[in-house]
Amino acid sequence: MGLNTFGHILRVTTFGESHGPAIGCVIDGCPPGLQIAPEEFRHDLERRATGRSRHTSARREADEVEILSGVYEGKTTGTPIALLIRNTDQRSKDYANIAQQFRPGHADYSYWQKYGIRDPRGGGRSSARETTMRVAAGVIAKKWLAQRHGVTVRGYLAQLGGITPRPPFDGAPDWSAVEDNPFFWPCAGQVPELETYMDALRKSGDSIGARVQVIADGVPPGWGEPIYGKLDGELAAALMSINAVKGVEIGDGFAAVTQKGTEHRDLMTPQGFLSNHAGGILGGIATGQPVTASIVLKPTSSLRLPGQTVDVAGEPVEVVTTGRHDPCVGIRATPIAEAMVALVLMDQALRHRAQCGDVGEVLPRIPGAASSGNADD
Repeated sequence: MGLNTFGHILRVTTFGESHGPAIGCVIDGCPPGLQIAPEEFRHDLERRATGRSRHTSARREADEVEILSGVYEGKTTGTPIALLIRNTDQRSKDYANIAQQFRPGHADYSYWQKYGIRDPRGGGRSSARETTMRVAAGVIAKKWLAQRHGVTVRGYLAQLGGITPRPPFDGAPDWSAVEDNPFFWPCAGQVPELETYMDALRKSGDSIGARVQVIADGVPPGWGEPIYGKLDGELAAALMSINAVKGVEIGDGFAAVTQKGTEHRDLMTPQGFLSNHAGGILGGIATGQPVTASIVLKPTSSLRLPGQTVDVAGEPVEVVTTGRHDPCVGIRATPIAEAMVALVLMDQALRHRAQCGDVGEVLPRIPGAASSGNADD
């Protein structure tokens, strides 16, 4: 399997399978001198983890990070950083009955066609378990971005099925509320509604899709490349690489199809931009406004409701997926999306420094639109 690495100066390679002995990543290109300790990974890994609420898979992994290289006396050395997490709660017997069947909507059939062999245990490499290492790498990127450039990367669940945040929500999340509920939902008063919805969905055996919004505040103007390394293009590719993602929007995204130019263009004054429909990126390069992106995640494909499929011999069969699965993978996707945005931004920052570090601040510099968030930012 090729192409398990992404990034240019900051390069992240992940490895491992859902039910293998361990998963891990190698982070190459991180500058030296960044303080990092194993316990710093715990917060974001717990945000991504299963088994923390009844609304996600019951699989419960310890997710303890082992730093194998690249850190000496608590600081990065500039050499490759190797991180390892051992799998401790696999239950491979759950997949014995479907080892010879292709689950509809899953990667079983496409992997079989590409490699002629597949690991049926939890989907193997196609499992969202792989994203654990993206989140771990993202912890390093988030810390470097915050310390070197004052950039914060945060996300929230913006839609669960047909449920959206109720007014007076206007796109400015209460970040304390987001971090205080298992859905990463921006309106605390709606959490009971989401719980009731998910309880009924789980009881029915079905699944549902979701949308996650990510906001990067403090991104300075100039990051990004004008043609093939566009900031929005690389964000889209990174976000689309997340399991189950079927759509990415930058700024207003597909809503732009109904907007007129007089509405969509972000007018400028010496005091600042008057709007941010472009999501903080013009011509592939950051404008200094908040960088905004959202992803759409499809409903979980592994269901205990019977469905039609074929087996490895090409014969029609009925498939029922048992085991532990998320009724909505979008619930845990917020820290994954944050991590991918942070990794792209750090890579772009290092590339910008390499080529244009001597340019300095260019005038005039137009202030960005007001930061998305409340007074707790």
